[in-house]
Amino acid sequence: MTIPHTTQEVDFCRLGKDLIVQETKEIIRLQEKIDESFNAACRMILSCKGKIIVLGVGKSGHIGRKIAATFSSTGSPAHFMHPTEACHGDFGMITEKDIIIAISFSGEAAEVTTLLPLIDRKKLPLIAITGNKLSNLAKAAAITLDISITQEACPLGLAPTSSTTVTLVLGDAIAVAVLKARGFTKEDFAFSHPGGRLGKKLLVKVSDVMHRNDKLPLVNTEEHLDKALIEMTRKGLGICGVIDENSNILTGVFTDGDLRRTLETKESIHDTAITKVMTTGCRTITANTLAITALSIMEQHKITVLFVTNDHKQPIGIVHLHHLISAGIV
Repeated sequence: MTIPHTTQEVDFCRLGKDLIVQETKEIIRLQEKIDESFNAACRMILSCKGKIIVLGVGKSGHIGRKIAATFSSTGSPAHFMHPTEACHGDFGMITEKDIIIAISFSGEAAEVTTLLPLIDRKKLPLIAITGNKLSNLAKAAAITLDISITQEACPLGLAPTSSTTVTLVLGDAIAVAVLKARGFTKEDFAFSHPGGRLGKKLLVKVSDVMHRNDKLPLVNTEEHLDKALIEMTRKGLGICGVIDENSNILTGVFTDGDLRRTLETKESIHDTAITKVMTTGCRTITANTLAITALSIMEQHKITVLFVTNDHKQPIGIVHLHHLISAGIV
């Protein structure tokens, strides 16, 4: 193998662009193959009462894993099964409610074709994804999806490049088409991704992140400013709620901003009633509200904390911007 003396002798950018152009051409050609077979495959997957079992070896196996993962995360439970492992016990996890998607560009991968008699004997619906419509895999399948290409992007015509890209795009096309037909929502997606940022935005509620009970900075309307300052300092949230002594309804709040304004007026912290210097009409939120909504309110009104109230306007919690950051909402 000849190695260039310097990398400057090779135009890597041009080579990269050439590959992208070739693979793009093959993807465009794939559009012409989205026909009744594609429609039938989507309908079969949509009506599946069990799991979608994806089979493939080599590069097709790697693509198959991704396709199975995409199906699972978009409302179509799927599992990738390596054909070799299927031959040694894993096939036992397949039920009569499942369907099989077998990927083989040649349609003759020995590890895949070995399973065809067993798939037929169990009467499992089989979708073939192959570049050879005359192959044994295609002949055994109820539905065949064509991934044939004019040429691989590899200059040697050997390494699976265009063929694997086309297969991946076809898998995405099926998954998204079925997703839309299923009426899959952002909330559904979040339940499949509870640890991701989107999942947290769509699932985490204020009740999951708020502080409650003895962590609430509260004084009643009969107290003076000094008691509110002590409570605000002790709880460390830069705010103190003021509640009616009899009804426990939140009547106002005293914040760091209120403190600065009060100090400018020379009010006595020992003799000034908290109701005289507090802010009324404060923003609140309910416990079952999404945490992302709390963040939106904070950003809109340029505040960093919200009291959480019940149906009777009584404070039951407090949520600070720091709580949202810690929960991964921000």
